[in-house]
Amino acid sequence: MKAAGATPVMAPEKNLRADVETIIKLTNSNTKLCYIANPNNPTGTYLSTKELVSLRHGLPEETILVIDSAYAEYVEESDYSDGINLVNQYNNIACTRTFSKIYGLAALRIGWMYASHDIIKYMNRVRLPFNTNSIAQIAAIEALKDDDFIKNAKTHNDIWKPWIERKLQEIGLDTVDGVANFVLAKFNNEVQANLCYQFLEKKGILVRSIKEYKLPEYLRITVGLEEENKIMCEEIKNYLNNYEK
Repeated sequence: MKAAGATPVMAPEKNLRADVETIIKLTNSNTKLCYIANPNNPTGTYLSTKELVSLRHGLPEETILVIDSAYAEYVEESDYSDGINLVNQYNNIACTRTFSKIYGLAALRIGWMYASHDIIKYMNRVRLPFNTNSIAQIAAIEALKDDDFIKNAKTHNDIWKPWIERKLQEIGLDTVDGVANFVLAKFNNEVQANLCYQFLEKKGILVRSIKEYKLPEYLRITVGLEEENKIMCEEIKNYLNNYEK
């Protein structure tokens, strides 16, 4: 945004969720774009359809609301919208999606956007001529056809995400009630979280420190394969046992 001459305005969250009222209060006639990750990363929390509609009505009419639904395929909650139906209702909403998450094509750097003809027209004016490559496009089209892969990935996440949460809670960590394909675990403090991050890294287990999101006491843990999940939880348990000593 800064490269385009814009001034980013950050709206603080409330209880690790986007706060619609705060976002609206921070907007004015100069607000060109409101960007919402739904579900959010790195918390995994989400805004309901009702909250998104309230946000849209509270924003200036000329402000484009962008809903990034990168993790939409994992969400089952009945009050959730991936943004598609909202784009059909409002010409000033755009919905973005990616092939980097449930489709497993992160290295190809490809995604898509659904929006009104007017928004698409303006996007085509400013986009780079070679913004995606042909191989990535072919792979993405084929991925869309593979319903079994998506079903299996979703089923795997439905089993192992709550399993990881339960194991972490059993060893004394709090977890955030998220709806994506990762678990946000809360440690006692920043020092404990950092030492655990380093401990796991030495074991070849890579989780994510999210100090840059002003959540230094948390670690973000992506759901892995069965063996990976079991080893990771056991190593965190080993770390906590040693840390307490």
